[in-house]
Amino acid sequence: MTSPPQLLSDPFLQLPAETSVRVVWFTEFAGFGHIVTYGKNLAQTALAKTSKLTRTREDQESRVGNQTEDGQVYQNPVLRDIWRHEAEITGLTPDTRVSYYVTSVREDDASVRSNLFTLAPKPSPGKPMKILLTSDHQIKPMVAANLQKVVETVGRVDAVWFAGDLVNIGDRASEWFDDHRGGAFFPCLQGRANYEMNNNGVKTIYTGGEIIQHAPMFTCVGNHEIMGRTNRGSINDEFDATIPRAVALKLYEEEFLKENSFNTDTYEEIFTLPESKEGAKTYYAVSFGDVRLVVLYATNMWRSPNLDPQARGRYREREKDFNTPENWGYGQHIYEPIAKGSTQYNWLVQELNNPEFQQAKYKVVMLHHPPHTLGGNIVPAYTDPVQVIERDADGNIKAIRYEYPKHADYIIRDVIPLLETAGVQLVFYGHSHLWNRFVSPSGMHFLETSNVGNSYGAAWGNNKREVPVGYQEDYAELGDPYGLGSVVPTITPMLDEDGKPMPYIASNDITVFSIFDTGTGTVNSYRFDTRNPDSQVIKFDEFQLK
Repeated sequence: MTSPPQLLSDPFLQLPAETSVRVVWFTEFAGFGHIVTYGKNLAQTALAKTSKLTRTREDQESRVGNQTEDGQVYQNPVLRDIWRHEAEITGLTPDTRVSYYVTSVREDDASVRSNLFTLAPKPSPGKPMKILLTSDHQIKPMVAANLQKVVETVGRVDAVWFAGDLVNIGDRASEWFDDHRGGAFFPCLQGRANYEMNNNGVKTIYTGGEIIQHAPMFTCVGNHEIMGRTNRGSINDEFDATIPRAVALKLYEEEFLKENSFNTDTYEEIFTLPESKEGAKTYYAVSFGDVRLVVLYATNMWRSPNLDPQARGRYREREKDFNTPENWGYGQHIYEPIAKGSTQYNWLVQELNNPEFQQAKYKVVMLHHPPHTLGGNIVPAYTDPVQVIERDADGNIKAIRYEYPKHADYIIRDVIPLLETAGVQLVFYGHSHLWNRFVSPSGMHFLETSNVGNSYGAAWGNNKREVPVGYQEDYAELGDPYGLGSVVPTITPMLDEDGKPMPYIASNDITVFSIFDTGTGTVNSYRFDTRNPDSQVIKFDEFQLK
């Protein structure tokens, strides 16, 4: 007998407008009759448009279906057929929720429907909202626990702001939908996760939170949403093989330039986001209630700080690659220019002068790369790598290294002064897998809240960043390289071994989430110790946007 059809994801909300919102869901069959039933007495329907994802695949490192270890089922990347369905729900009343569910019909006429959820259009100015600030899920160990505690602690949120790195490898389908370790992206945000944590022999299953079925999500591009050159043997190898477009143009000429440099195809195919004329879905601005949210495309290729001769790192090339430029990594190259004079910078200037931005009660900027952090990923500077090739007397390459002039950090030098002048109250970001925050002399707040597992620690005390010695630049081993002091949590900070309050949380046991309450103008941060499943969620920090 044929098994009944299943939805690959629950429906989720996208692109709310004054009287409309989009409903999106996925199946592994093309089918027909994909509809949303909604409204008073569930008397209305909307037909969905269907498209197929073009690059979602599984490979030898996937954890899906019967594959529990490398290469059991997949020996190389294999395309996985996934269909996306999107319906626009119109004629809605501002600030009024209605019920909805979705139905999909398979080619054999068998149908499947979701549970009942609620939707609403964009909130009106003045309506209080609770917005979840999150980042860097990447199927990390504490994501399901984190999101479950969001719902248990604050109830239903009105929106999700996601500061990049949604999954670990952007083209691996199971990381989005059904990684059998139980912590894939959509299940965690839809309360359908099944992630087991084991503490001292006690097993706890976390299901995540039923969040995005009811609340729209606004995302930005992180480095893990970007895929590199194709046909590299595994999806991981493709992810690691990004190179600058200018280099790809020299190596491969213009034809198939994207396939030979980098792309965000899967990310852009999955989400329906606000768009700008210049940046499409990769950078944009949106008004939501009392907030004007500006989303930037600010991320670069993460490379290892390791200086080993065999490391294709942020500071050097591997010795074995010296004479094969097509194998170079080109350092931590930036994906989308944001320096003064670039297209994105000019767009930002225009947006900050937009009356819709200037008249907003709250002005917030979201990006992936940290302007200020105690984390490791702020070093070196966010600037184009300067390649230095050293040769011997015969012209043979002795070393290929990269310098990153600190004075040319594009975010600090070019972007932050714009935001300060424009009256931005909050800059929100991720990337370093910890919680910490800062305040500039003018009162602009900086918040990094991305501690959901695989924390790499903070550059604090004796925990120094791995930086090169003998290079031109003086790379900061400790603290924020740009001089801001990290803020100690205002309510219940964690203590170090000497009993002193710590200005950060960088833990693989304690997870953190933050909520922006637009009714009070406060940003509240909470922590939960997964080692003690029966413990309470602790509110440890609060600050107010003025």
